Amino acid sequence: MTMLDRRLHAYRPDLAEAGLEGKVEATRFVSGTPARICIPVVPLRSQPDFARGIDTELLYGEDVTIFDRADGWCWVKAASDGYVGYLPEDAIAEAAAAPTHIVVPQRTFLYPEPELRKPYKTVLSMGSRVHIAGEAEARGNHYLVLDDGTAIFSKHLQPLGALDGQDYVDIAARFLETPYLWGGRSGLGIDCSGLVQLALQMTGRSAPRDTDMQATGLGEPIERSDARRGDLVFWKGHVAIFEDPETIIHANGHTMTVARENFEAAVKRIGWLYEQPTGYRRSF
Repeated sequence: MTMLDRRLHAYRPDLAEAGLEGKVEATRFVSGTPARICIPVVPLRSQPDFARGIDTELLYGEDVTIFDRADGWCWVKAASDGYVGYLPEDAIAEAAAAPTHIVVPQRTFLYPEPELRKPYKTVLSMGSRVHIAGEAEARGNHYLVLDDGTAIFSKHLQPLGALDGQDYVDIAARFLETPYLWGGRSGLGIDCSGLVQLALQMTGRSAPRDTDMQATGLGEPIERSDARRGDLVFWKGHVAIFEDPETIIHANGHTMTVARENFEAAVKRIGWLYEQPTGYRRSF
């Protein structure tokens, strides 16, 4: 049987996703059931264990397929990028009305009603998805209202179908000074490949999640001399976005933030740990 990447294919000795029948060995094959993330941000882990490190994160309103539930955990596959892992059962709910809008600033507040003076209920990251049921005005501000009556400032949302054509480098730059978080993929904390993925997704483009996936499966290889705005540079285990041919933006463990840095200075600084860049790619 073929050995497949467990990050992208759901299979265990006892259970596997239906599409893998004949490709892997498992006692049972299931199609799974659809569900949706119902909390602002949830870590996805390789095992059902809170002591395990974070592989990635899923955001409010994103869809998953559930293959198994046991002991308060769900084994799922994310619809956005196909990532497989475990998350707490209370982080998901049955999928209801499909999301219509997406959060566009780095973070926004969800209010209990259309009134900015009310104590907010929670904070939603860029990339969170909501279903809008109506709209309202209060104190000169325009809000979009969710099914349960909660509300978000309308300028902080955009219809899902209106993402194409934006500059993803501008979107990545909105995360400057955001704390670095291994496995992070939100406005609360983000890692290098999460920054690339989320910024591209906010322009309507799909992208793999991890650095090694992006280095081989995102866009086309280019030479350093051809690098321009929006291109990517890879090191072993790291990726950065060219803001221009001499400047990069990246979430990094040196500043522990998303930072802007001179490219040649970064190459010299990073070299002692990650050696020289392994490649360059044009992401679109």
